[in-house]
Amino acid sequence: MQELPIINNVNTKETRVKKPDWLRVKLPIGESYKHVRGLVDTHKLHTICESGNCPNMGECWGAGTATFMILGNICTRSCGFCAVATGRPDAVDWDEPQRVAEAINLMKVKHAVITSVDRDELQDGGSIIWYNTIRAVKTLNPDTTLETLIPDFRAQRENIQRVIDAAPEVVSHNIETVERLTKQVRIQAKYRRSLDTLRILKEGGMRTKSGIMLGLGETKEEVIQTLKDLAAVNVDVVTIGQYLQPTPKHLAVDRFVHPDEFAEYREIGYELGIDYVESGPLVRSSYHSERHVIPGYGKNKWQEEKALKEQALAS
Repeated sequence: MQELPIINNVNTKETRVKKPDWLRVKLPIGESYKHVRGLVDTHKLHTICESGNCPNMGECWGAGTATFMILGNICTRSCGFCAVATGRPDAVDWDEPQRVAEAINLMKVKHAVITSVDRDELQDGGSIIWYNTIRAVKTLNPDTTLETLIPDFRAQRENIQRVIDAAPEVVSHNIETVERLTKQVRIQAKYRRSLDTLRILKEGGMRTKSGIMLGLGETKEEVIQTLKDLAAVNVDVVTIGQYLQPTPKHLAVDRFVHPDEFAEYREIGYELGIDYVESGPLVRSSYHSERHVIPGYGKNKWQEEKALKEQALAS
């Protein structure tokens, strides 16, 4: 889930809501984490894990997973939840795909997630760089699985097709919030256009994924409707996490959603036929993404859990 600033905060609060205990995380530890940490520092590599202050960085790096951002660090959109700068982006760097591939190779990443800012000023929306990056990563790192977290490309089929042709294991596009809040949370985005992007990806044979943030003022019924809308376009993987305000200039947190409610949405998602539902307060788009490439993994575990609960109730 990308993070960009907004000037006119539609949900302004003078003070932040106090974070509950379930949002506390342990400090990153472990030899795998230390190894990746050292490589990132020594070679000045750029990861979203760090710049986004992701609470799961230690766990993901320890599992050999990292997230990279391409096409610069200035976005043409100004979403109300995102900390990436908005403005006029720099020129496209055509050497970037090879550098990303080399960074993944250097870090010995087993599963990489690549995302980008929106580049609406480009006729191709940045899709050519996307294609080149995926192919470069695949060529240099044939054993690394890859998820691409892409913009909506304004649902333009030609640009989406470039990503399909590059054939990453998973293609993700986050719908971010419920339909009613889209205009204020994702100012230049459109809820139905995001669904169209996901539909085109699925029609192209991709394993698709999307994410939702909670705590922005949505109702329970709206979250369920969003899950139904994602299931209707055959999205394979859905992540659901708690929105956290990056700075006081961003949209304020309306509420902190209890873990039990996240667990309920997980159940509903699976009941709707979604293949993998990752739902919890600390879940971010790339959390456990190395598992999201495996068809049936999430649903099978959920079915096993249900069977164990039923056995326990019967005994």
